Amino acid sequence: MNRSAVMRTDVVVELEDARLDALLSVPAAARGVVLFAHGSGSGRTSPRNVMVAHALEDAGLATLLVDLLTADEQADDARTGLLRFDIDLLGARVLGVSAWLRERPISSALALGYFGASTGAAAALYGASQLRETFAVVSRGGRPDLARDCLKAVRAPTLLIVGGNDVPILPLNEEACRLLGQSAQMEVIPGATHLFEEPGALEQVAHLSRDWFMNHLPPP
Repeated sequence: MNRSAVMRTDVVVELEDARLDALLSVPAAARGVVLFAHGSGSGRTSPRNVMVAHALEDAGLATLLVDLLTADEQADDARTGLLRFDIDLLGARVLGVSAWLRERPISSALALGYFGASTGAAAALYGASQLRETFAVVSRGGRPDLARDCLKAVRAPTLLIVGGNDVPILPLNEEACRLLGQSAQMEVIPGATHLFEEPGALEQVAHLSRDWFMNHLPPP
């Protein structure tokens, strides 16, 4: 798809407890929208998530890259590293942003998916466990163990993408895949580590994510 055909808008998502900065990108005749839940101190400008978002947009999917923490909260988290593990807070923000998307005329009719990275994957799974209108979830190098109590309530087809050399994270995802049940699938990218910085690794993440969402997000 021609990138010029994608409408990109910097937006502020107004929630009861926060104002969150976000980038909404909507291709012409979009068939779904994917909310990106960042993790481990990352945000909407994460180059890894931006690359995946562009691959989804090229396939005709809208994306919302959103900071789940306010600027003040990000500063606190940079000092303490605690808020990135507050899955109740981050999951509630995912649900709030999802409701915001449902209220926008440009995205209200689009099927909703979640893409979560690292601790953001736990927030995405928390959201999917609460919101039945979630059609698909993708986790990249995720920490689904942080949402372990929610996993059996997730009904959305879920893809867990893990690096083959991400030794601490692999067993956590294997256990999560078992708890998620038949609707879950795990893909291991050989030689990749947690950030998928190896040549070609992130491209594989983008392609797997694109195919998962295209196969599971119904057209409007």
